[in-house]
Amino acid sequence: MIAILIILLSVILILLKVKKEEKITTKNITTNVLAKEKNKLTVQDKNNVIYTFDMDSDDIEVGNKVVVEYTGLLSRSNSKQTCKVVDYSKTEEVFDENGIPDSYLDNGIFKDYYILAYNKLKTLSLEEKISQLLLVRFPDSNQKEQLKKHQFGGYVFFEKDFKDKSETEVKKMMKDLQEVANIPILTAVDEEGGKVVRISSNNQLVSEKYKSSSELYQAGGFNKIKEDTISKSNTLNNLGINLNLAPVVDVATSSSSYMYDRTLKEDTEKTKEYAKTVIEASKGLGVSYTLKHFPGYGDNADTHNGTVSDTRGYDDIVKNDLPPFKEGINVGAEAVLVSHNTVDAIDNSNPASLSSSVHNLLRNDLGFTGIIMTDDLDMGATKNIAGKTTKALQAGNDLVITTDYLESINDIKDSLNNNTISEELINKLAFRVIAWKYYKGMMFDIHK
Repeated sequence: MIAILIILLSVILILLKVKKEEKITTKNITTNVLAKEKNKLTVQDKNNVIYTFDMDSDDIEVGNKVVVEYTGLLSRSNSKQTCKVVDYSKTEEVFDENGIPDSYLDNGIFKDYYILAYNKLKTLSLEEKISQLLLVRFPDSNQKEQLKKHQFGGYVFFEKDFKDKSETEVKKMMKDLQEVANIPILTAVDEEGGKVVRISSNNQLVSEKYKSSSELYQAGGFNKIKEDTISKSNTLNNLGINLNLAPVVDVATSSSSYMYDRTLKEDTEKTKEYAKTVIEASKGLGVSYTLKHFPGYGDNADTHNGTVSDTRGYDDIVKNDLPPFKEGINVGAEAVLVSHNTVDAIDNSNPASLSSSVHNLLRNDLGFTGIIMTDDLDMGATKNIAGKTTKALQAGNDLVITTDYLESINDIKDSLNNNTISEELINKLAFRVIAWKYYKGMMFDIHK
């Protein structure tokens, strides 16, 4: 009898062990390697979500395509993973019938232009592809010469660049720049209205400065904001400007906070409607608009001056700050600009602009497939960070706004030379920027 009980107990234990082992299932994810450190590998999937795994990978190099096998739960919001890597293997890139790498094909907002973009990409030198990732503050001198030499993705213009110029002079300035560009450039301004105006600071271009979003809302609600967006877009387009780094869809609650006067000065629900109104009204008018400053500036201090930490809780940000961005994305926002605030609840080690976890939130949780760009990397919060341009690309940005463009170019080249980043990453990012330019109607060439 005792022997039978022992046998039954042994059988039960074996069955329990089998049952336990059945529950430990492995999963896998196909990725491209973005960065490699000792015992850590940072990778990106085809949806542009970034993951950092604890793993030894001596035979893996930056730029390799790798299948990672793991157990546990994969976090699609945070970059750093707690799941266990059980195996990994290098694999070959898969291409579609048009020769486009499968890892480029995210079914995104610009997907109808991927064939054109990829064919154009193949004609570019590495230098030209690097430069497509830079949105450069308009230099004080030799602007055409520098553009002809470097072929930047675009220029950002400020109030001083339009000072005392007539409409004819501005249009000629833009035309002259486009004529030396091998690929049409983005011509960008921060024409928010209110405190931040560029072209409307010059009454030769606009009879009076554009009003802020809060002034417009108080004067006539969202209908007034719609009218203003249409009028502003037509004026910008007429001058040759094709990108507005607005609207500000941050929600600020304190009238003394840095961003307050640039916001709608209303709650999350009304700011959601504001984002929707501007993006919908802007469509088809030749000017793209940019939701900013992700993931929400809140009542934080000015990042132009130095490091700023956002100490709010994660749930607070999700509830109050993300909805306006989500609303704008849902109606076709093409670009989102990321702030330099260090958002402790998401990533307390990096400014948002250099944080892959912040970009994962935008790509995955909000489903954004358009262009992500940094705020100017030469602002106080990021200016002194070593390798900041490389870090920005590794974090998930497509475009880098920079004043010191030579530093940015050299940073990228150095990182390519020492295998910190791969040419494949540069190709993929340039591909998306070029696809955007086709989507915007800036490029009309038909490739054979």
